[in-house]
Amino acid sequence: MKVAVIGGGNMGGAIARGLYKSGLVKANDLYVADKSEAVLEATKKDIPGVNTSDDGKNIVKDANYVIVAVKPWLMEPVVTDLSASLDPKQHTFISIAAGVALEKVKGYLGNRNFTLFRILPNTAIAMLESMSFVSSMNATKEQEQAVLDMFGKLGKAIAIPESQMAAFTSISSCGIAYILRFIRAAAEGGCELGIRPDICHEVVAQTMIGAAKLILQNHSNPEVEIDKVTTPGGWTIKGLNAMEENGFTKSVIAGIKANG
Repeated sequence: MKVAVIGGGNMGGAIARGLYKSGLVKANDLYVADKSEAVLEATKKDIPGVNTSDDGKNIVKDANYVIVAVKPWLMEPVVTDLSASLDPKQHTFISIAAGVALEKVKGYLGNRNFTLFRILPNTAIAMLESMSFVSSMNATKEQEQAVLDMFGKLGKAIAIPESQMAAFTSISSCGIAYILRFIRAAAEGGCELGIRPDICHEVVAQTMIGAAKLILQNHSNPEVEIDKVTTPGGWTIKGLNAMEENGFTKSVIAGIKANG
């Protein structure tokens, strides 16, 4: 597996580092292009032996996967410039650009018969804990599984219809911010009870990791796990009811649906 990453910033850099740290791609099989020399130097420091360039066209010739991780408004000029250097028989093309449909990417590539993927990761990819969503065009089941396996090394990855990308953006990519806002709010409540904010952040974050693992490892659902810690007349039910009285569930649903 030889992977070229076009755009070594926050998301592209995290993907490159994750592929290397996971052991899936060797440093000398990894290629990163970015216009910023500082970005490339940081990449070389973290991935000794990685191939870098300030021009994407220089690094795709030896790759079989090309991951373009640039801002959505840069996709058309970047991909159009790259197109002549790409071969549908050699390159599987992967876009990370939010909101850019595969049909548009196909047009940027001259409407040639590329195997195309659109991936929606989140920023936890830097910690190898992303929830990534995969949609494809012109891909076989084997090709789709290979990309799912690749991004599965960076957290979890599932295949979804492209029509559902916006919904999954709201619950996962945007969801990172929503969950962080809950951590902040819980820490503010803890601070009122006399706990230092930095300790609150650590405690609430670890509690959220524990809650998430109860769902993921037990293949459970929230109500089952809530019932286990909710006793009649206890603190938990009083806290839950107070949150509901102040619109907790309604506010979360409204936030998720705000961009729907």
